[in-house]
Amino acid sequence: MKYLDEYRDGDVAGKIVAEMRRIQTRPWVLMEVCGGQTHSIVKNGLDQLLPEGVELVHGPGCPVCVTPLEMIDKAHAIARRRDVIFCSFGDMLRVPGSDGDLFTIKSEGGDVRVVYSPLDCVKIARANPARQIVFFAIGFETTAPANAMLAWRAREEQMANVSLLVSHVLVPPALEAILASPENRVQGFLGPGHVCAVMGYGEYVPISARHKVPIVVTGFEPLDILEGTLMTMRQLEEGRAAVENQYSRVLDRAGNLAAQKLVGKVFEVGDRKWRGIGTIPMSGYRLREEFARHDAERLFDVAEIATLEPEICISGEILRGIKKPHDCPAFGTLCSPQHPLGATMVSAEGACAAYYAYGRHLKPQGRDALHQIAGGTRPAAGGALWGDAGRA
Repeated sequence: MKYLDEYRDGDVAGKIVAEMRRIQTRPWVLMEVCGGQTHSIVKNGLDQLLPEGVELVHGPGCPVCVTPLEMIDKAHAIARRRDVIFCSFGDMLRVPGSDGDLFTIKSEGGDVRVVYSPLDCVKIARANPARQIVFFAIGFETTAPANAMLAWRAREEQMANVSLLVSHVLVPPALEAILASPENRVQGFLGPGHVCAVMGYGEYVPISARHKVPIVVTGFEPLDILEGTLMTMRQLEEGRAAVENQYSRVLDRAGNLAAQKLVGKVFEVGDRKWRGIGTIPMSGYRLREEFARHDAERLFDVAEIATLEPEICISGEILRGIKKPHDCPAFGTLCSPQHPLGATMVSAEGACAAYYAYGRHLKPQGRDALHQIAGGTRPAAGGALWGDAGRA
């Protein structure tokens, strides 16, 4: 398939890894920002191809994973109302709150529906004028334009029965928080390709300059990630810190200006709490005052809900790149995709779910073909490179 197969070529991967080995003079810790990148890394065993001493840690780039428990509980409180049709993308239905999940509420009679676009809510609202239609608007900058369009349409068409429960977060403030932490280990970032396709990457330049860390905006295919890693390593080895664009076939510095304009009309920036991280100043979107009648958090008076995370869950440390999923005492035992304790085990993009799905909780068994192609000496600990072929 054009623009896919050529980014999964094992021979090219071997050459990139060989170049990493050639230029490396010291250990480096890099963080991939996006959960989609994490999934691709674990699925294809890319972290196990890297030279000894080059470590990839997993960042807070899974939108489901960083949605705070308080917001999940607010969603559940609204979804339990008999006058509400609660709409969400499917990845939020199994995220545990303090008492069950949206699937549980649906089984108990709540009208919970999976939609494939925020604008599906417009059709549902027209068909159910006596019901309140609430859309769970979560995500990074990537999903903000489509969610903004729902709010815009609801206001323009005077649809009083449509509202959004907003939990949007922004990547640049999260990188600042990670770099400012005294526990930080990260020396360079693989930047979020999808986010930058919408917002561009100009706002990462001052972060790179201020903290003297390379940021390479990177795609999601195996060769994208390996090339982005090589570009980041090259900067570190040369003592440089700049923003570079590996994903140039998809995005440019400016991003999608039309999408940015719509987002700016509907949302404003404010403080936002991140699951496992805490409140980061000016790190999220909220609806502007002129859209207050479509703000579910105001309409349903769910602003004050206090929650407690499971003490054994270390998802916050995983999201900050301090620990890996297998460092958690509950991983694969008390916590699994069937019975998740935290959001990092629920979402397909969550690091814990990816480690579990591709056998990282199992003992290493054998090698796969790409490891041999790339000249690696370490066996794959479960999970295949380039898909499922050779999976332990």
